[in-house]
Amino acid sequence: MIRFENVGKTYEDGFVALKSINLEIKQGELTVLIGPSGCGKSTLMKHINRLNNPTKGKIYIRDKDIALADPVELRRKIGYVIQNIGLFPHMNIAKNVAVVPHLLKWDKQKIDSRVDELLRMVDLDPQVYAGRYPSELSGGQQQRIGVIRALAAEPDIILLDEPFSALDPISREQLQDELVRLQQDLKKTIVFVTHDMDEAIKIADTIVLMKAGEIVQVGSPEHILRHPANEFVKSFIGKKRLQAEPFGPGLTVDEVMAEHPVTASPERGMAEAVKIMEKYRVDSLIIIGKKKELLGSASIFQVLQRYSEEHTKLGHVMKPFEHIVESGTPIAEVLSLMDHLPLPVVQNGKFIGLLTKGSMVRHLSEVYNTDNAVADPTQDETAGHSPHELHGEISSDTKDGVTH
Repeated sequence: MIRFENVGKTYEDGFVALKSINLEIKQGELTVLIGPSGCGKSTLMKHINRLNNPTKGKIYIRDKDIALADPVELRRKIGYVIQNIGLFPHMNIAKNVAVVPHLLKWDKQKIDSRVDELLRMVDLDPQVYAGRYPSELSGGQQQRIGVIRALAAEPDIILLDEPFSALDPISREQLQDELVRLQQDLKKTIVFVTHDMDEAIKIADTIVLMKAGEIVQVGSPEHILRHPANEFVKSFIGKKRLQAEPFGPGLTVDEVMAEHPVTASPERGMAEAVKIMEKYRVDSLIIIGKKKELLGSASIFQVLQRYSEEHTKLGHVMKPFEHIVESGTPIAEVLSLMDHLPLPVVQNGKFIGLLTKGSMVRHLSEVYNTDNAVADPTQDETAGHSPHELHGEISSDTKDGVTH
């Protein structure tokens, strides 16, 4: 689909940004360009839509040399999303999304239909959002608009240059999920630039890892995790030293627990509880008191059973945890309680975290090196979990100390 042949880029001051890049980006795949700041990943991507032009070498799209193409026409056929989104503040959302179709002279009915379709695709009601302006949207909503604007003219190629890096962790994770879902449906050729290895592993079909203007390794997330090409790749992945036992002596529950699960006050009503679960995409809440003391938990099933009772509070439906673990407890001492996950961790009576299946898997993936057979870190953590096992699994990056 996209082919780089011996591509190099040297600036007028003599700085060599790219060194003899040879790379093929496959059609219908999401390819992530990743590496440390200044490695050339954004520079390489911008060659695809000719925002940069190579000093040497050639770039082909469908076997056609893009140097021979009109750059304006080329860019109209390639979706492009940047970190700062670039929405036009004086245009409402519908007009922002329709910019390229309008330039391509689509008729109004087709444009309107396409805008509505795209807004629904990212769960934004056209009747609510089409007439709003960018300043009236959250950062995550603006970024969704940026993504669907890139999709508006139905391009085969979409370029995303660190599009989610400025967002809060929850919005970022939601948009990563959204992108993966959209890609499963649309099968576009997507080139995505990031410096975050977790993000790359989560969304990529193919990872291209770069350093100092060169490609160090290309492969699927699974292949790179299992077979890093060199010490730089191992370091960038963040591999810890091997331990004789993944849950051996010295390791405490504090190092394995999810630190920021979603919590709620016992004074919250049933409708409020449902909204919190919906917002953070969990189906159970940890109930804590005003001084962060652990009170219990409430599942979506317990809430829905009493939903019609307007004056019922979470404090009425919550259930106490059967087992509680003290901060500093060696993980080896609680392995016998694994069938009772999740396990709340407390310190001086205050809730500080949750030991879950997801947090255990994350620890395993960090401890084992890629030559060992371990669970695939890209696997959805919540797959097959019962409701109580979902505490904090998706929303583990919520702000510390915030009680809803």
